[in-house]
Amino acid sequence: MMKTFYTVREVAHTGILSEYALRLMLKSDNPPPHITINKKVMINYPLFIEWLDNESKKAVC
Repeated sequence: MMKTFYTVREVAHTGILSEYALRLMLKSDNPPPHITINKKVMINYPLFIEWLDNESKKAVC
């Protein structure tokens, strides 16, 4: 069974983006889908992949 929410470090370990790049994205005007619990950021991984795909399509157009 796959988890839905991952920490920034766990997403970085998938190899898609570095932890630094993810943290920069989270501070941007258009952050990836996430929730913050106390100070811990949890990224909705399936929605993040979808969001990343949509953002890359916008960049090409």
